[in-house]
Amino acid sequence: MATKTQELKLDIERIGTVSAILTQPKDARACYVLAHGAGADMRHSFMEKVAAGLANRGIVTFRFNFPYMEKKLGRPDQPAVAHAAVRAAVEEAARLCPGVTLVAGGKSFGGRMTSQAQSKAPLPDVKGLAFLGFPLHADKKPSTERAEHLAGIAIPMLFLQGTRDGLADLGLLKPVIDALGPKATLHEVEGGDHSFAVLKKSGRSNEEALAEVLDALTAWIDGLA
Repeated sequence: MATKTQELKLDIERIGTVSAILTQPKDARACYVLAHGAGADMRHSFMEKVAAGLANRGIVTFRFNFPYMEKKLGRPDQPAVAHAAVRAAVEEAARLCPGVTLVAGGKSFGGRMTSQAQSKAPLPDVKGLAFLGFPLHADKKPSTERAEHLAGIAIPMLFLQGTRDGLADLGLLKPVIDALGPKATLHEVEGGDHSFAVLKKSGRSNEEALAEVLDALTAWIDGLA
């Protein structure tokens, strides 16, 4: 499938400008606004693989840096700044990809900032949120406080979670998702960690595990259309 990649600049009102990348296959039917995790930017190999894999499945990705990552600062942005970045990215993606199904979310921190933004005010034209490893709690500090805002979200949500994810105890996450009702879907990746990497003894490769993630994400997006 022919794919066009554009390096862009994203203006965030009253905050500044960050880098962005649009990966656009021909005749795409959906666009995923893909926010990065706390520790690595939009060019991390995980983000590159997700963008390439979704392009092969007919889905555009719009990646962007949060301001702290653009400036190479150590600490993530305050939530209000991150929310503004997400909102700007969604609006730009909608402008660049009119007429396709628009979804938002991302890796870990990026997905959580997207859901927080949606809970405060619906993201324009976004039909669903997809989380590539929702960070329910800090490592070895199980809790559910980070999920409390999800109850205020009315659109469908997809949780793609590895069963070895140290930032999301499934014993805690499953009741949270059950309480959200039919709008929330959980897809468990057997043996996957927070980035869906699997152990060698599992009998499959990291590439195969990520393909499972992207197939599940694609099927869910197609179900929204």
